[in-house]
Amino acid sequence: MSIPEILETLMIISFGLSWPMNLINSVKSKTAKGKSLSFYYLIFFGYIAGIGSKIIGNKFFTLPSIFYVINLIMVGACIIAYYYNKAVYDKE
Repeated sequence: MSIPEILETLMIISFGLSWPMNLINSVKSKTAKGKSLSFYYLIFFGYIAGIGSKIIGNKFFTLPSIFYVINLIMVGACIIAYYYNKAVYDKE
């Protein structure tokens, strides 16, 4: 693995560590208040773009790609938690 791939992987892992904490916080708080749906969608789109760049560059089966996919799934779960909390708990 090249130095740029190692650095990219470390960047994606660093960003990715926040998503499980965010998801746990959303589940525990039982509210969508204080969450930004547009932020989630912007990040989701960014991960899709990152995956797309790897596919186009024929580098999808690399370590950074794995973390792009994991982070995309985590942000997707945060989006689902947002809608669930809004529908179930934030009925005001």
